[in-house]
Amino acid sequence: MAVRIEKSGSVWTVIHSRPEARNAMDPRSAEDLVAAFERFDADEQAHVAVFWGEGGAFCAGWDLKTVSDLDLNDPVGALDFPKDGGKAPRGPLGPSRLELSKPVIAAVEGPAVAGGMELAMWCDVRVMAEDAYFGVYCRRWGVPLIDGGTVRLPRLVGMGKAMEIILTGRKVPAEEAYRIGLCERIVAHGAAREAAETMAQEIARFPQECMRADRLSAYRAWGKSVREGLESEWAISAGIVKAEGMRGAARFAEGKGRHGDFGDI
Repeated sequence: MAVRIEKSGSVWTVIHSRPEARNAMDPRSAEDLVAAFERFDADEQAHVAVFWGEGGAFCAGWDLKTVSDLDLNDPVGALDFPKDGGKAPRGPLGPSRLELSKPVIAAVEGPAVAGGMELAMWCDVRVMAEDAYFGVYCRRWGVPLIDGGTVRLPRLVGMGKAMEIILTGRKVPAEEAYRIGLCERIVAHGAAREAAETMAQEIARFPQECMRADRLSAYRAWGKSVREGLESEWAISAGIVKAEGMRGAARFAEGKGRHGDFGDI
């Protein structure tokens, strides 16, 4: 199988392995990735996921060999959003339409281009190797962004920069991605997975209900007025103060975590 899961405690690493195609996405891989991330989200023992492409490439996008002879009724027609507002089907490249309750960190080595860039943007955080890169390379072939690229890129980098990247299709190296807010950490070549897993372990140590509530509130605030965002934040988080916050405050009162110490919590 091209998709497998490796676990280290509460951190799951979801691995896509089609190195012969630079991890370009075919329909089977897309289905298997959706299943893997749905398993992660449903498992109470799993806290944080890392998404990594094996073999030196995160994902070279949609496998154009499969796109060139698509049956327009299958799979494209089967991926239409339901008109009744029901659950969205998988994205063309797999998990891009999933709305998980837990964080996912992209570990990006090599190319994350076209739909691969969209999958990296679906993740909550991106860790890039210093020689990794993004780019809307599908611009060359008339294949549009259909896995959230036009939605997420402007939110990450602003509309003007997003438009320039989308319209030109140019390469966006890791250093620039970090500078414009398209990735959050740069590491040495070959170190993206290890760095992402280290970050995941750090996040997995914290009280999880609080962390997930803050994550959800940040996403839900998009498109709202300040007042609406504050109301949404309160609705999501008020109960967490009782559920986890009071217990955490008691640990602090007992002497834990003083002076910004994250090691003793």
